[in-house]
Amino acid sequence: MAGAEVADSAPQPPHPCITGRCHDDRMAEATSLQLITSSEKREVAERLWQLYSHDLSEFRGYLPDSSGSYKNTRLLSFFGDPDRCGYLTYSGQDLVGFALIRGLAGEIRVMGEFFVVRAARRQRVGHDAAVRVMSLHPGRWAIPFQEENLGAARFWRLVGAELATDCEEERRPIPGKPEIPPDIWLLLSTAS
Repeated sequence: MAGAEVADSAPQPPHPCITGRCHDDRMAEATSLQLITSSEKREVAERLWQLYSHDLSEFRGYLPDSSGSYKNTRLLSFFGDPDRCGYLTYSGQDLVGFALIRGLAGEIRVMGEFFVVRAARRQRVGHDAAVRVMSLHPGRWAIPFQEENLGAARFWRLVGAELATDCEEERRPIPGKPEIPPDIWLLLSTAS
């Protein structure tokens, strides 16, 4: 048939995520974290929040308000509460994301929100940031993610498998949002 492509019958190598490599072979520059403590760093986090919310809108149906901004109420809840903290993530000198943690005073820490800009993904930046955050706050962790967000699901399962021997998963409904698929919660412990 004209214009039809001939199927390649040569065996294809397994997808990198099946072999445990969800990033390309480029190594990230040194990944570092800066605790979000100043109003300037909060403003930076607020700008990154817009990118994060846009990424999640695909899975959660978030829409910007009439000014073109996504709500940042959840982000603001991480500031001024001694049970929560946030970090900006850098690759070398470049700002590439954030991690927001809650449950610092409790038995279980929760990776409340985690974001890496698209240009820095698959370069171990997210991996290194997640490992660093969890090493700064050792103990029991809960990491929620959306199963339909395939990149996040793969990423967190690989990080969990690497860091803990007691990694479990639970499905939990989103409170007050029965129309949204339940989140997966990865439960694990890191060395103290």
